[in-house]
Amino acid sequence: MGERRYGMGPRGVGLHCGSVASGSRRDEFGLDGHRRRRCNVSAVTTYTAKLTAEQADRLERLVRSGTYRLREVAHARFSGVKPDHNLTYYESGKLVVQGKGTREFVEFVLEPEILGSATVGYEAVIDPTLGDPRIGVDESGKGDFFGPMCIAAVYVNAAVLAAWKEAGIRDSKSVGSDAQVGKLARIIRTTPGCVHDVVAIGNEAYNRMHRRYGSVNTVLAWGHARVIENLLERGASMVPPPVRAISDQFSSSKSTVERALMEKGKTLPLVQRHKAEEDMAVAAASILARDEYVLRLERLEREYGMPLPKGASAAVETAARALVAQHGAEALGKVAKMHFRTSYRVLGLPEPAANPWKRKVGKTDPADGEPSSS
Repeated sequence: MGERRYGMGPRGVGLHCGSVASGSRRDEFGLDGHRRRRCNVSAVTTYTAKLTAEQADRLERLVRSGTYRLREVAHARFSGVKPDHNLTYYESGKLVVQGKGTREFVEFVLEPEILGSATVGYEAVIDPTLGDPRIGVDESGKGDFFGPMCIAAVYVNAAVLAAWKEAGIRDSKSVGSDAQVGKLARIIRTTPGCVHDVVAIGNEAYNRMHRRYGSVNTVLAWGHARVIENLLERGASMVPPPVRAISDQFSSSKSTVERALMEKGKTLPLVQRHKAEEDMAVAAASILARDEYVLRLERLEREYGMPLPKGASAAVETAARALVAQHGAEALGKVAKMHFRTSYRVLGLPEPAANPWKRKVGKTDPADGEPSSS
């Protein structure tokens, strides 16, 4: 791979943090207590590389296939533009990619389809903690009227992360299809050293818990606490032991999850932050949670003999009315989350007034009136 330097990739490959925005450079302290100053690697905005003639031909076919808006650039063989990035290949053999979508393009298109090798896999040189053994937690189904809520936890270590280097493990929301989610889930489940667990809260149990607690976030916090506890009870299989757990901050107060933690969970530091799915452990958990949700929703569709669309759209409401017409009103609570406004409309009940305080602490989904995490 050649020499690796601060702010640079392998020889001939440049990686830059682009313009320095607020928070893009900062002082941090590693686990050893020493100060280090680094770029925020997730904010890659420029990438350069030298391509072989064969690589350049493959990339030119991709750019000219219709997915890019072509443009003329001086001394360039070809250049294309997309909403989140642009690329230019010069006659000199140099490729330049720029824009907020640079990292995703390089990792998921350029490396696997054009270069045939990974070139942005040196983040651990800049931040050694990225290889720490840890647990990632994420959920799926919270914003879907039909189907359960599924929360997954995934333990990773340096060996697991190395095995996933070219597997395309990423946040499930950026995966194009349920089939691809299933493929990635199988990779995760079969990776040696990866320990995982999923807690699926079926609709009847979910509705009981929501009536009891009166809050989606409290139910979700219980699910996070339960799946972390389940994984920690298998501590001997996690080698080396996890040094922390990471999850998305879905509530305005971090104490919502902290209060729900159980005996073993209270002994492990829990990091809650927005966009936690940028961490590979959390991204893997999002894949397993979504795969479990999809499988269980398909099971419900077979049981009731009708499609149950994902989300909370007009098509979902139409399907809910069809379900009630065919199976009766009592069936709705067995397949749906009854606090969504959709259920009130389908059953002809007056919709509850939105709580103004909820609008302050979370984004309100107009389809169900519940705050949704970002």
